[in-house]
Amino acid sequence: MSWFYLILAILLETAGTSCMKLSAGFTKTLPSVLILFFYISSLFFFTNSLNGIKLNVAYAVWSGLGTALVALLGFIFFKEPLSAMKIVSIGWIILGVIGLNLSISHG
Repeated sequence: MSWFYLILAILLETAGTSCMKLSAGFTKTLPSVLILFFYISSLFFFTNSLNGIKLNVAYAVWSGLGTALVALLGFIFFKEPLSAMKIVSIGWIILGVIGLNLSISHG
């Protein structure tokens, strides 16, 4: 259940970050309110995920996959440029997360 909570926390955090863009500097009410809702919800589920996942692994997965997902959402929904260097860098983030998860059984 801890991994489910962590994935949910990541999705909620990326939704909150997307709402930051949509809020236009807190000038639009609904996206501004949704930022708080999504971030508070994300922290709730992230905190609950720590009952079964070590903090260093959970935070690395949360921030790493969240970063990769926000970059992907930026490309798809906000038409932000996606260069070869960005793709390679996102790949390194994902490889780092995989490496951390593999180290659980060895550390």
